[in-house]
Amino acid sequence: MAPHHTIRRAPRARVRARLLSTLRASLCAARLCSSFATFASLAAVAALHTPAAHAANNDPVVLVHGFLGFGPEAFQSSGFKYWGGFNDLVAHMRGPNGEHRVFAASVGPVSSSWDRAAELYYQIKGGCVDYGSKHTARHAHDGAIQKPPGKCWTADPANNPENYPIALHPAWDAQHPVHLVGHSQGGQTIRLLIELLENGSPDVDEGGAELYLGGKLKWVKSVTTLATPHNGSSLREAMFGVMPLPVAPTEVAAPADAPPAPQAAPRQRPPQRGAKAAFWKQSVIDSVQWEMTPDGAKEFNKWVRTSPHVYYFSMANVATESGSYCCNETDRMLAPIQSVQYQYPRKDMAPLTKPYAGEYIVPSLFRPGMGSYTQFGAGRVRVDEAWFPNDGVVNTVSMKSPAGHPVREFDGTAVAGTWNFVATYRGHDHFDMVGWPRKEELTLPIYDNISKIIFAL
Repeated sequence: MAPHHTIRRAPRARVRARLLSTLRASLCAARLCSSFATFASLAAVAALHTPAAHAANNDPVVLVHGFLGFGPEAFQSSGFKYWGGFNDLVAHMRGPNGEHRVFAASVGPVSSSWDRAAELYYQIKGGCVDYGSKHTARHAHDGAIQKPPGKCWTADPANNPENYPIALHPAWDAQHPVHLVGHSQGGQTIRLLIELLENGSPDVDEGGAELYLGGKLKWVKSVTTLATPHNGSSLREAMFGVMPLPVAPTEVAAPADAPPAPQAAPRQRPPQRGAKAAFWKQSVIDSVQWEMTPDGAKEFNKWVRTSPHVYYFSMANVATESGSYCCNETDRMLAPIQSVQYQYPRKDMAPLTKPYAGEYIVPSLFRPGMGSYTQFGAGRVRVDEAWFPNDGVVNTVSMKSPAGHPVREFDGTAVAGTWNFVATYRGHDHFDMVGWPRKEELTLPIYDNISKIIFAL
């Protein structure tokens, strides 16, 4: 279904037509109509060969995947991609003639947002990952080290004796900013990266690494988040003790017909810091399992600020329906009897998440699912009926903006320093937002919308 409101387009065509009409009248008055025809033909040819000419900017775009996600180096033999499934959203956003620079990043699939932000910084700018001395010492529950060997990207391909991967945008600074687009946890990763860029580490001294010194204002032009749990998700708490810990995150994320990810050279894909951590334990707070809970997200939102220098856009989605006696597009095999006060997964929701999205976690009839889970504990974030609609992974109410941060409805005019909420995509589950496995009819319009917005800034 279409979003509940659409982007207002500037009347550029009408303005252009009036200008051409005025020019034609002037030339014809001077008996130079043939000159106008020649001019118009040349202008049309030029327009065809300069597709980015009408864009207000052509800054690079970096796409950041979510929890259990993977980069373009995975599943190459199958052609399956995080961004697009068996389609290619990166190529789509680049445009038919490759006029835009669009990249897909590869960060830790089960790592904390801090670790992922550090990896994202060096992957874009170049250099070797440094997680920060004080942060590493405080959260070294998995024996993590501050500077893992070989986890580097080169900013100078001509001087690369170690044969490191090429950095995505080595010129990155305030004069050469980037647009960042994040799906799910990718949105939190991006927000934390901006906090570190502009304000540095809360501990100030992280061993001298450039990332944690702050002062890097306007390095990011825009942020766009899709299905991001800005205020956490009830999934983790509803499923605690039910869902098994994934051993190989990329295997869980991949479709059934995709072969295992190829083994790359150690320096290209070293073990992630979070891979050995007991990240599902509630006591481990430097991890995605804590940050994606409502209580963890509340703490995250207290110190990870919304920058006044950045344009923020958010997009939400929902793949559940209110309970009904019949005919509500839900999976009746999963929930034949429904209550009107709860939410139930649609028939077309991804099978991986469908059992957890409704009133109960199927096949259990004793554990509430996301469609009915509540929490009213003293001193904790209240989870009530507003949280019931969800996309199978994230509650829709959490996707709009971080609680307590400025937010407005996007009306076609972007405002920096506040969250511009674009739309809620109904009938889209968590994986539809990235086109899994073959959902181009649902997904491509979303990314066309993103391109129109960010390249017009």
